[in-house]
Amino acid sequence: MNKSSMKKSFGFIFLLIFGVTFSQKKISKTFKSLSKEINIYTKGLDNLQIENSNSDLIEVFLSAESYDDQLIEIENTTERANVKFDFRGTETREVIFRKFITKRLQKANAIVKIPKNKQVYVFGENVDIESKSINNNLSIYIDNGIVKLHTIKANTIVKLYAGNVYATAKKTDVKIISNLGKILIDSAICKKKYLTKTPVFTKKIDVHSIKANIFLTTK
Repeated sequence: MNKSSMKKSFGFIFLLIFGVTFSQKKISKTFKSLSKEINIYTKGLDNLQIENSNSDLIEVFLSAESYDDQLIEIENTTERANVKFDFRGTETREVIFRKFITKRLQKANAIVKIPKNKQVYVFGENVDIESKSINNNLSIYIDNGIVKLHTIKANTIVKLYAGNVYATAKKTDVKIISNLGKILIDSAICKKKYLTKTPVFTKKIDVHSIKANIFLTTK
């Protein structure tokens, strides 16, 4: 192999290693908040996962592939803690091309771990959300997405325009409305509205949508 070929091969290997390292870049932040309210703004994210932490700390993890840099922004006061995400730098050629195909571009995923008993609010547009059966009152307000709530352990509100919502709600008051979507309760198809209320239940799930399909297990 001549010197020219060796340089080209070395350059290719360097770019390959750099590309893999860049694509796997992750950042995190951990902080303590005295506030009872946590607001998560999902702008720029494709996926958000919410879990309970094993301590009194809030932990935020972010990974993204399509930009030069990504940031976790924290605003922490005694009244509320705001968690936001920011993406900076030059878009990759793949992202520029994908603009003609889809709006979900960033390949950005976040995990937020929150202590129990704090009120959690999530705001966004096009994002998929998974709540890992958290012990927190949870309110989600998005335009479109797949929302997986797992087991409902506290009061939960979900409002979205379209998408799918999945939840298991045992011994829980239920209010579900989807004007154009499909509602399945324990695999049985229901009409546009489904409502149950029992005085002994201490938690409730409230889902409102125009077009979302809602799948609920109560047994």
